[in-house]
Amino acid sequence: MKASKINRFKMGMAILTALAATLLAILIASAQGPTPSDDDVNQIAKKLYCPVCENTPLDVCPTEACRQWREQIRDMLSQGKTEAEIIDYFAATYGERAAGDPRDKIKAYLVPGIAILLGTIFLIAGLRMWKRPLAIAPGASEEEPQSAPQDEYIARLEAELKKRK
Repeated sequence: MKASKINRFKMGMAILTALAATLLAILIASAQGPTPSDDDVNQIAKKLYCPVCENTPLDVCPTEACRQWREQIRDMLSQGKTEAEIIDYFAATYGERAAGDPRDKIKAYLVPGIAILLGTIFLIAGLRMWKRPLAIAPGASEEEPQSAPQDEYIARLEAELKKRK
């Protein structure tokens, strides 16, 4: 009788151990969360651009680098990262070009506009100064230019030019 009680006890412990192992496996699997679908990954990948191909969105690029990036997005989604956090990560790691849409819109759109406006103003001012003759300083006459001493040949040449006027 004692032997049958021991066998039942061992059998009960084996069943409890199997149930505990099964429950533990279920808990570990549910702790990882659901695997993000391809649609979830591609929704974010549409907003990112391939580092290799020019102007190709990450969701349609066939390169190996883009496949690895999509897997990295999948891993980040399964870790619970939001779309904004993932895009910010790629922009910080691979540059603003990877994000496609600039993160700092004021700097990206306003600074070039101001630079173009200032360049236009300087260009117009330079062209006006170029067209306009230089004004003679007050008190100086045209006959007596104030200049450094000249050699004799230039002085004679200027004197003859003044006589022809």
